[in-house]
Amino acid sequence: MPEPTKKDETPNGEKVWSLGEGQAPEDLDKPVDTPPLSSLLIERPQGGSITVGGDISFVAKVEAQDLLRKPTIKWFKGKWMDLASKTGKHLQLKETFDRRTKIHTFEMHIIKAKDNYAGNYRCEVTYKDKFDSCSFDLEVKGFSEGHEDAGDLDFSGLLKHREPKQDETPEVDVWEILKSARPDQYEKIAFEYGITDLRGLLKRLKKTKKEEKKSEAFAKKLDPAYQADKGGKIRLVVDLADPTVELKWYKNGQEIRPTPKFIFEQKGTQRILVINNCGLNDDAAYSVAAGEEKCTTELFVKELPVKITKEIEAVKTTVNERIELECEVSEVGAQVKWCKNGVEVSTGPRSRYRVKSDGLKHWLIIDDASKEDTGTFSLMASGGTSEAKVQVELKPLKIIQDLQDMTVLLGQPLKMHCEIFPGNVPGRWYRNGQLIQSNDRINILQRANTLHDAGDYTFVPEGYSQSLCAKIHIVDPPRVHLESLNFPDNTVTIVAGNKLRVEIPISGEPAPRVILDSGHRVRAETFPDHTSLTIDIAEKEDTGNYKIVLQNEAGEAGASVKVKVVDIPDPPEVPLVTEVGGDWCSMTWEPPIYDGGSPILGYFIERKKKQSSRWMRLNFDLNKETTFEPKKMIEGVPYEVRVFAVNAIGVSKPSEPSKAFVPLAVTSEPTMLVVDDVTDTTVTMKWRPPDTIGAAGLDGYLVEYCIEGSKKHSIDIVTNKELTEKTKYTITGLPPEAKILVRVRAINAAGASTPRTLQHSILVKEVIEPPKIRIPRHLKQTYTRKVGEAVNLVIPFMGKPRPKVSWLKEGQTVDPTQVTIRNTDCDSIIFIRKAERKHSGKYDMKVEVENHVDTAIVDIQIVDLPGPPQCVKIDEVWGGNVALDWTPPKDNGNAAITGYTIQKADKKTMEWYTCIEHYHRTCITITELVVGNEYYFRIYSENMVGLSEGATQTKDSALIVKEGMQLKNPEYIDHDFKEPPKFTQPLINTFAIAGYNATLNCSVRANPRPKVIWMKNKIAIIDDPRYRMFSNQGVCTLEIRKPSPYDGGMYSCKAINDLGDALVECKLEVKGQFWLEGYLVTCGVCYPPVYSVRCLDSMVM
Repeated sequence: MPEPTKKDETPNGEKVWSLGEGQAPEDLDKPVDTPPLSSLLIERPQGGSITVGGDISFVAKVEAQDLLRKPTIKWFKGKWMDLASKTGKHLQLKETFDRRTKIHTFEMHIIKAKDNYAGNYRCEVTYKDKFDSCSFDLEVKGFSEGHEDAGDLDFSGLLKHREPKQDETPEVDVWEILKSARPDQYEKIAFEYGITDLRGLLKRLKKTKKEEKKSEAFAKKLDPAYQADKGGKIRLVVDLADPTVELKWYKNGQEIRPTPKFIFEQKGTQRILVINNCGLNDDAAYSVAAGEEKCTTELFVKELPVKITKEIEAVKTTVNERIELECEVSEVGAQVKWCKNGVEVSTGPRSRYRVKSDGLKHWLIIDDASKEDTGTFSLMASGGTSEAKVQVELKPLKIIQDLQDMTVLLGQPLKMHCEIFPGNVPGRWYRNGQLIQSNDRINILQRANTLHDAGDYTFVPEGYSQSLCAKIHIVDPPRVHLESLNFPDNTVTIVAGNKLRVEIPISGEPAPRVILDSGHRVRAETFPDHTSLTIDIAEKEDTGNYKIVLQNEAGEAGASVKVKVVDIPDPPEVPLVTEVGGDWCSMTWEPPIYDGGSPILGYFIERKKKQSSRWMRLNFDLNKETTFEPKKMIEGVPYEVRVFAVNAIGVSKPSEPSKAFVPLAVTSEPTMLVVDDVTDTTVTMKWRPPDTIGAAGLDGYLVEYCIEGSKKHSIDIVTNKELTEKTKYTITGLPPEAKILVRVRAINAAGASTPRTLQHSILVKEVIEPPKIRIPRHLKQTYTRKVGEAVNLVIPFMGKPRPKVSWLKEGQTVDPTQVTIRNTDCDSIIFIRKAERKHSGKYDMKVEVENHVDTAIVDIQIVDLPGPPQCVKIDEVWGGNVALDWTPPKDNGNAAITGYTIQKADKKTMEWYTCIEHYHRTCITITELVVGNEYYFRIYSENMVGLSEGATQTKDSALIVKEGMQLKNPEYIDHDFKEPPKFTQPLINTFAIAGYNATLNCSVRANPRPKVIWMKNKIAIIDDPRYRMFSNQGVCTLEIRKPSPYDGGMYSCKAINDLGDALVECKLEVKGQFWLEGYLVTCGVCYPPVYSVRCLDSMVM
């Protein structure tokens, strides 16, 4: 019985899993819940053979023609290890899918194979209730156990990493001990025999103790487990109850075929499987099937421990020598571990230690030995350990060249050189007994940067008692350090009146003597590290160069310092005012003669009223130029200005004030100059006053004109050559059909303004303007007034010369005694003092200019109170209800009846009470009447003016009788509400202004709801973003967004349903304006388009 497997530890302490964590042999007898085998794999992975370090790939293919999703695939090594969690640098799994052939391809790549990768592998494919499996072997040639760790795929081979027991003890059958032991002794036995997986042990023991069922096929089954040595031979024997039963052997679920390795033997009822030359890949689960029954076992292949045949020899040497530790083991390619003082030696690329092996021999090599390599080195194998001591000593010190005393200039390199044997011995440097730490400035080569580097230097080799000494002396010549003053160009600037003290750093060893070449007002003082120059009160005359000379034994040095005394500048010259405006002036001045030794940075400007003594600064930012324009002054008030100069020191005294000046400005040019009227000999111009009129006011206007083509303007002045104060002027005496240019100037005390010139020339010729009636918006629909009210309508029109206006009513001349009509040059007025119903009707207006005619229609409706309803009668009485019926009044007051008011009165009191108001129908049922009372009813008609003056009363009364009466239900005939489309409100001719939205409205009644189509010039409007169409409660609206003159024309609205169709039309005219050679062209595009040209002043526009 083999020893139960457990979790082992590799030599480096990492935990790995052995086969013992897999399924117990007893569990293999139980049926596994695996789907039945089916042919999912169309290409199965085939076994292969590679050498150590080689690459190999295994491919499995599954046809997905009948699969709805990707199948699940798993790769195993041995019985239980799932390789999906072991992917890395040595193992890669890859999946691809070919959409054209509908084939899934699964690949397993083993990279840089190691000897322990050999063994049996298995591929399992699952899809819903389908299952397929394939087993294949991998053989790795050139086994060498001296290679690096096998990696994650090493599992059964990990058995060889177990630490062998030092004492040889006979094999013990742990299973027999556990079976006969009490449960409280299990833990003690597991600890004694090195079993760590106690839980798995108890689980397997429990299954082992179960009473086995008697088998019908097997007289004796396979043992639960077998153990064989590596390279040995094993026999698996099973005894059959029925020798005629067909027998099959399996390894990890795959059938075993007879080969020289696997030999099948038969001896009576016994069937024997012989496995020759057992290897690690034979460590697997084996089963035998006899008919429907099956028994299983597990084979463990055991490796022999590696023993040490030649011990390591002790080594004693000196530093920098080569050390080789040699050891010989009992097996070629065995895995060993080198340790120093019990700690494993690192043999990586950056390590000082190298390991090599050749056959049974193993070496640890140290190329350059040091004292740190002293210690106990050991080699550990699975069958033993060998130790040896290594001792590394120093070599004797020999001084070849000692340190020399030196004198060095300050700042020069200081190189102290000595030569000893051995040459690579490290050491420490000391200065005056203090340890010198290595840094960026001091190394083996040292630069003497400071005087503190002088002193006694000592070099002490590490590990030796001897030392080397030398004395260093440093000399420094004199120097003047002007650069540390940070003065530009070595110039010291001081403000006049202040004290000047300049400290100039100096250096030198020994301390230098200072000689200063200076004037009688300068005091010089000398200190060990600097010299100073002092002037108590600086003046302009102190400006100059001062020379300093340093002397000592090492040499001489000199330098110059420039002193510059600065002050505020002199005041500028008197400013001169060169130009004056309405609230501003332009001034200039000369810079000051002396700038104070510092450049002028700018100027400050101040002003004041002449009568005032208070100056006001005009700029807070320095003015860089010598010109300035003061602004925001009051016209007519005299002012004076003055200037200050500014440099880096301060502000100068003010200049002398300028001569007094008075701001006064002409007006701005006249505005809105347009042509008002043109005849054959005159041109009338209109304009507006200037936007800006100064304090000098406005005296009048000067109108100038010239014939187009002449170079100069001739002046026409109205009456006695005086200025005109009006903003309208008529130029007379002009030659007919001449072209003139006109301009206007505004005149005041300051002079004439810039002229306003008409952009285009004017043709002296009267222009005929076709008439055009401009009906107000509220008159485009029916104009309604009540009887007795006044009617006053003003209808403007255009046309030149003065148009002729005529009115007709219903085709007849308007009676002047009934309607008063008054016409002017630009409008016509209809006036009715007291309107009567006979004044209602359509009034036709006609405007004529020579052969040009324009017409318009004004619909006037005079409304009055309606008459009372007719034939009011009681139709039926039942319960507390009375049904009334009546007919509309004969006289509706020239307006539509909008409703009725019904009242009731008790016969006893005859007091009238309103039952309902604004009722639209001509029949009604009055409810909630008091039983036993007798009622009369009366009805008023109502229109837009109000209720009729009288009411129609029922001739009969309605008696509300008590219960017992029966109601006779009348029979009603359903009313057919279907009707073809009919426009209740037609479209109205409309005028629009270009650029302003225009709307066309009409209303239609129809049942069922009609389809509404809008058309322009009989072409349907469809998906045009310039138009928006609305329809709400029968009201149809067409909105034209910002129309242009080209949007004018004939618009129509068509309503269609199943019973018929209806059409209404109107004319839309869009007004647009533009200038053409001095004339304002008004373009009204309708159908057909009409154009008119007139001279129009911009105010009318």
